[in-house]
Amino acid sequence: MGASTYEDPYGIPRIPRYDPVMDLQAFFPYRLAVLAESVSQCVAQVYTERFGLSRDEWRVLAALADCGTVKTSRVIEHSTLEKMQVSRAVTRLEEAGLLERLPDPDDGRGWLLRLRPAGRAMYQKIVPAVKAREALLLEALDANERAALERALAKVLERAQLINLGQGGR
Repeated sequence: MGASTYEDPYGIPRIPRYDPVMDLQAFFPYRLAVLAESVSQCVAQVYTERFGLSRDEWRVLAALADCGTVKTSRVIEHSTLEKMQVSRAVTRLEEAGLLERLPDPDDGRGWLLRLRPAGRAMYQKIVPAVKAREALLLEALDANERAALERALAKVLERAQLINLGQGGR
């Protein structure tokens, strides 16, 4: 495919531009990322506006509600957040009195995390609101479409996990 040139409106020298080999807007991983971000923002409106939590703080809160008292590494796995994101969210939640760090008896340098009563109470208030937002989003689909979506998500996730483990790729 041949290169074309691009002239910058500010007089910066021309940069070679190559004909696209794919349409990003139709590329499945991109579309999935756009969907995930849009859904995440839609749900985030609930816990941000009503409870003052960031997305990362909500994910840490939800992970601890689901997992109980755990190491930070478990929260990272469960929330799909990076270590630094979890660390910052934990600090803010701890400062707000929603969680606490406890010394890890199995690791003298490590910490265990658990929700405090205020954190559990906030979680219990948030859950009905985010479930209602989820229901509002899914109202766009009929029962058959919802079932098909669940099956498709499960299949693609399973395939991606196999490929990531080196068992299903080309």
